[in-house]
Amino acid sequence: MNYLGIDWGEKRIGLAFADEIGIAMPLPAAVAPSKKERMRQIETMITQRRAQELVVGYPLNMDGSVGFKAREVDEFIVELEKRFRLPIHRVDERLSSHSVEQGLKGQKKKPSRQSGEIDSRAAALILQDFIEERNISNAAQGS
Repeated sequence: MNYLGIDWGEKRIGLAFADEIGIAMPLPAAVAPSKKERMRQIETMITQRRAQELVVGYPLNMDGSVGFKAREVDEFIVELEKRFRLPIHRVDERLSSHSVEQGLKGQKKKPSRQSGEIDSRAAALILQDFIEERNISNAAQGS
C-alpha cells in the first residue's frame, strides 16, 4: 500500500510518502503561491508515488476537542475527497511541527519556514505514527 502523508497549512502543505516497507519519508512541500497550484502539486505527488490512501494530520486542541484549525482541515479533506476519491485517514497531529523544530534544533539545523521542510518533516512524523498504529492494530488482530 502506498500512502501520502499531508500536513495542511494555509500557505504550505507538507508532504510525505510511505510504501509497504513502512518508513515515512518527507517529500518537497506544496508551497506554490495559490491554493489551486498547491492542489496540483498534491495531485502530482499522488500520481508519481501511486498513492492509494491519504493520511492527513488533524490538529486537535490540547484537550482533545475539535477547534477552528481542525474545522479548516475538515474543509480541506472535503476538497481532497471530491478531487481524488481516495480513502483519507485523520491522525492526531498535536505538537508534530513542534517536535520537528525541536529535533532540528538538536541537530543545529535551521531550515527556512518558507521552504516547507518543517511541514514535510511533520507530515512524515504524522504518517509514521499512522503506519505504526496500524501495524500494532494488525498485530493485535492476528494474535
